[in-house]
Amino acid sequence: MQLPSMVKFGFRIRTRHGLVVENLSIQARDEADAERKLRQMYLYCQILDCVVVPGERRTGSPSFEDIVSLLNK
Repeated sequence: MQLPSMVKFGFRIRTRHGLVVENLSIQARDEADAERKLRQMYLYCQILDCVVVPGERRTGSPSFEDIVSLLNK
């Protein structure tokens, strides 16, 4: 059984008290799932920006190339 692929989303929000919070990272299956998770943590926030963090798409298990690249760092 293969796990669904996960993507890391970066958010910039304004809290209900007016504070701007940048660089919130949430890993989820899609943008709607990430937004749902975000709104559970920050009730009544306003989403100012949402981007997919490049190079963060993951599947259920790392590939051989992923492991070798970690060892070569």
